[in-house]
Amino acid sequence: MNRLKSLTLPAVAFFAGAVTPFAFAPFGLWPLQIACLAILISAVLHTERARTAFYTGWAYGTASLIAGLYWLYVSMHTYGGMPSLLAGAAVVCLALFLGILAGLACLFTRFFMKGWQASLGITAILIFPAFWVLAEWVRGWIVTGLPWLVTGYAHTTSPLAGYAPVAGVYGVSFVAAIVAGAIALFFHIGRERWKTSLATVLAIIGLAFGAGSVLFHIDWTRPHGNPIQVRLLQGNVAQEFKFTPYQIGQALDMYAGMITSRPADLIVTPETAIPVYTHQLPAGYLEHLSRYAAQSLSHLALGMPQADTATVYTNSLIVMAPEDAGKPGLAGYRYNKHHLVPFGEFIPTGFRWFVRLMRIPLGDFTRGEPLQKPFRVKDQWILPNICYEDIFGEEIADQIRHEYKTGQPTPTVLLNVSNIAWFGNTIALPQHLQISQMRSLETGRPMLRATNTGTTAVIDARGRPVAWLPPYTRGELATTIQGTRGATPFIRFGNLTILIVALAALVIARILSARKHRR
Repeated sequence: MNRLKSLTLPAVAFFAGAVTPFAFAPFGLWPLQIACLAILISAVLHTERARTAFYTGWAYGTASLIAGLYWLYVSMHTYGGMPSLLAGAAVVCLALFLGILAGLACLFTRFFMKGWQASLGITAILIFPAFWVLAEWVRGWIVTGLPWLVTGYAHTTSPLAGYAPVAGVYGVSFVAAIVAGAIALFFHIGRERWKTSLATVLAIIGLAFGAGSVLFHIDWTRPHGNPIQVRLLQGNVAQEFKFTPYQIGQALDMYAGMITSRPADLIVTPETAIPVYTHQLPAGYLEHLSRYAAQSLSHLALGMPQADTATVYTNSLIVMAPEDAGKPGLAGYRYNKHHLVPFGEFIPTGFRWFVRLMRIPLGDFTRGEPLQKPFRVKDQWILPNICYEDIFGEEIADQIRHEYKTGQPTPTVLLNVSNIAWFGNTIALPQHLQISQMRSLETGRPMLRATNTGTTAVIDARGRPVAWLPPYTRGELATTIQGTRGATPFIRFGNLTILIVALAALVIARILSARKHRR
């Protein structure tokens, strides 16, 4: 029987994990995330050995990452030219590696449950959520971090979204895990106590959702200044041709035409929309754009790589303001991407052989500074981030917090420029949009997104997309944006809040378990 259980529970968890990505964008079935996590918790409560608990969690974590990150195969094989078997194996190996963290969360849950002789209720509602959120937090920084598909992202439109400005995406994960634990606990209570257990479950769910709804309607930030006119450009340049000589020329002409078609306070191109270094551009190209910025009183935010020396080059966003015309370099502002993509933008030690298997141009970038200032457009201060930098909410909060502490103008609008054409027309695009929604929820600030193939969008300060372009179309999104000022609790304390909460949950679990045995 034990052997059968040691095989059955990981299999059930694997299935639940494989279904979990349907809780995220573009499907948005967020109750499914709670249901799947409840299945995992129930399976852990059924385990009799820590080893089985580990394999159960590992199976869940691995399956969810394979199903949710399968689009990495597209980037490595379709656009990177890596052999299909090797690309598929790389995705599986990544999922197996990161899935270990989910396994450890379940292992520690079982270990402390037995060691403290904790009840099922204490385990499901306090111990598991604490270790689960700690595991997701570790996934956010280990090996430079990949916090994609963190539990909380499924809840950008659920009542639990209200916890985001208080404790960030991990805070949402923690509360979701408590709700899932309560549901799992219900199925472990005997029939004679089902009314009491049902009442307890409904009370926990009602309190969690009710408090989340109240928090969501708190105005953590306030409107600032006058709105600005914005044009976000989506060039829809096919990734397989983006760096060919012919396509480079076509893209340069296209974006110059889109930029100069009509003025706006802020005109934004996607990441590497200009795919070559300044010295490789046609003569007079940037000068032409600089003159247009001055004549039209427009600020031009251009995604393009920068080469400072023969060996130092960055993935950057430069801004040409009307007052910059005639200045050396033509751009008065430059943001350099800080959090680089492993294998795509920098080569981890010992993996150059792996990168050589792919055809990825603009490979080994230099990191920008972790704290970089926003740029000003009339009354608004714009804080950029590039591509997947916006999955690291604590880093964005750090930059805003730094401006508060130093008495500098604080950002009022967030800006993301991306080229995720590397992942094709897959769920990576709506997943990334959902991540940007979470950043707006955490910071109480609107987010502008200018992308190559999608999803170019405007997100309001409560994390709601209010305008967007269809993916894989060429066009522009013209709108006005109202910035906000103020510091949400998440901006003030970052991930420190959820770490304290998780540790406090473990302390409370220990105290309650000890009191139970003293009676």
